[in-house]
Amino acid sequence: MRKEKDALGEVLVPENKYFGAQTQRAVENFKIGKEYFPIEFIRAHAVVKKAAARVNRSLGSLDAKIAGSIEKAADEVIAGKWDDHFPLVIWQSGSGTQFNMNMNEVIANRAIEMLGGRIGTKSPVHPNDHVNMSQSTNDTIPTSMHIAAVLALKDKLHPALVNLQKALEEKAAAFRTILKIGRTHLQDATPLTLGQEFSGYAAQIEQAHEAIAPVLKHLSELAIGGTAVGTGLNTREGFDRLMVEEINTITGHSFKVARNKFAALAAHDAIVELSGALKTLAVAMMKIANDIRWLASGPRSGLGEINLPANEPGSSIMPGKINPTQSEMVTMVVCQVLGNDVTIAMAGSQGNFELNVFKPLLVYNILQSINLLADAAQSFTEKAVAGIQPHLKNLDEHLKNSLMLVTALNSHIGYDKSAEIALKAWKEEKTLKEAALELGYLTAKEFDQWVDPAKMVGAGK
Repeated sequence: MRKEKDALGEVLVPENKYFGAQTQRAVENFKIGKEYFPIEFIRAHAVVKKAAARVNRSLGSLDAKIAGSIEKAADEVIAGKWDDHFPLVIWQSGSGTQFNMNMNEVIANRAIEMLGGRIGTKSPVHPNDHVNMSQSTNDTIPTSMHIAAVLALKDKLHPALVNLQKALEEKAAAFRTILKIGRTHLQDATPLTLGQEFSGYAAQIEQAHEAIAPVLKHLSELAIGGTAVGTGLNTREGFDRLMVEEINTITGHSFKVARNKFAALAAHDAIVELSGALKTLAVAMMKIANDIRWLASGPRSGLGEINLPANEPGSSIMPGKINPTQSEMVTMVVCQVLGNDVTIAMAGSQGNFELNVFKPLLVYNILQSINLLADAAQSFTEKAVAGIQPHLKNLDEHLKNSLMLVTALNSHIGYDKSAEIALKAWKEEKTLKEAALELGYLTAKEFDQWVDPAKMVGAGK
């Protein structure tokens, strides 16, 4: 152990760790749960520290040698070299102060080491005076929240949704001529094609994906430069603009200075808005995953209209059983995302005056939702959708057995007579054709001409 000092006195810190006294106090004071800060957020916060070192050097506020060592140390954090030096759980100060100091201390001590100094001395690099220069927890944490969310959306969720939509569209095209019975209220309905059914799934993903794009406008606004309450105290003129320019250079994205820094610190409406869009996506994925596992149910005593890939044995006791595990995975992910949305909405509503103090909870849940949906979409695409095959025999049998084909007779003999035919066939366990002929409402030739499923899957002329 080594001795370090902070405003409250001396603290013993593990010799092999780059974090310092304030982090160690947080480790001891917040032994709550196992929900640690997401890696994406740690990376994003290091980006902010790197950018600040560059900007403060360019403004003449920070010594070039110190700035260079901070930048190099931040690069190592971004590269994942010191992940095990960030031990804090999210259950801490609602501003994220302990996490911000964790980052400041790790970068400062690593920079000290690079410059030949002794770790823990705060010389020649100080975690507050140098690494945190022109910053506050209150503006850096929300800045990193937005950076991490935007990067996760663009780099992970976006490609996963593109792949899922493409896979569903390919199935829609491949199944475009395969007739099947439709179902409403979980009861037989009029026919459609399997391709039409899958086109609906592709459209749901497309629509949900499109709904995320407008949120990026608000997420791209960064709170940096607001410092403690939004006024920018202890910054130089133009610091906020220069910071955003550096962050854009480092990340390759197009962030902007927040239009109103008071709102950017005290409220997190953009995160709430994003969670709402993710909720819509989750709802769409629930519907698709449930439909697919119902269509594959059986294989002999259920619907059995499609076959799913056999990825793994499904039972420890029933030999040969295969379960729709990818669909089950998706539906569990959806439940978690819906729960996260409730948490985010409640946390987002808790801003008081100049600060919202639920920041760690917000960033943890929003990044978990993004990552879960991205991983689930990619896995579902590769392990389920791509391998779906139609079960033609069952599709044909269900189509022919459906009483709702009688709907085609409405425009020829009327609703009441058509209903009489369907009820007679149902009660007497006869085919529609048999019931229709016995009632004398039409001839066999007319029945065959009018009750043709192939003519019932699109608007008639």
